Amino acid sequence: MSDDVQDGFVRIRLDLSYDGKDFSGWAKQARGQRTVQGDIEDALKTVTRSKETYELTVAGRTDAGVHARGQVAHVDLPVELWAEHRDKLLRRLAGRLSHDVRVWRLTEAPSGFNARFSAVWRRYAYRVTDNPGGVDPLLRGHVLWHDWTLDMDAMNAAAERLVGEHDFAAYCKKRDGATTIRTLQELRWERRPGGILEATVKADAFCHNMVRSLVGALLFVGDGHRPVDWPAKVLAAGVRDSAVHVVRPHGLTLEEVGYPADELLAARNLEARNKRSLPGSAGCC
Repeated sequence: MSDDVQDGFVRIRLDLSYDGKDFSGWAKQARGQRTVQGDIEDALKTVTRSKETYELTVAGRTDAGVHARGQVAHVDLPVELWAEHRDKLLRRLAGRLSHDVRVWRLTEAPSGFNARFSAVWRRYAYRVTDNPGGVDPLLRGHVLWHDWTLDMDAMNAAAERLVGEHDFAAYCKKRDGATTIRTLQELRWERRPGGILEATVKADAFCHNMVRSLVGALLFVGDGHRPVDWPAKVLAAGVRDSAVHVVRPHGLTLEEVGYPADELLAARNLEARNKRSLPGSAGCC
């Protein structure tokens, strides 16, 4: 599949962040709910005085209520429009966008760049506290309160068994035609100052609800409701388990998206479009 930029257009990379509290996720909705994509596309159309909407492609769609600190998107703009507005576009977007979404950087993307398909990893953080007094009111929109004392060592022991390439069907909301095979590169917990436990979750890609389901399973281990080997057994079973709780979205933040060197972007773009299967499993390409 070709991802060449149309003649007369230039591909622009956007680095951005947002507080997801009042958004119905990243992607535009048929019923007109407020979304990050919709807000940025509308602002871009307004500040460039364009008659048409230029569609954004994002590295990772986030659900309603999920935040992003290091989101990446791209948009293809007419060369003349970019030349006219490039020097003042960032400031004009800042003046037009609501305060809960910011575009920090606009750069011409190198050849072969695709915000979604060129990415080699996405890194999320999930933050939770087991403080018996609850969450610091100033952090309540970004930290989950878990009303049980958590054993971080037990959670990390359980997490180690989930790292690697697996079919994460047990932790994903299935979508027709989409694979649930992912390579989980990192999953670990650290206790930060102030008693906040922070999960780092890094993978080549994620399927729907995967991070929040993994966190939910590990919290059950941490509070003693399930043994250390339970999350791995759920994974091996390969089917959604009703005991796996999808934790609330506000504790989740997309922190960073990684890309290969410029000369490898196009190859990664093509590789990421191939539907994966595990060795010995049915299916191809």
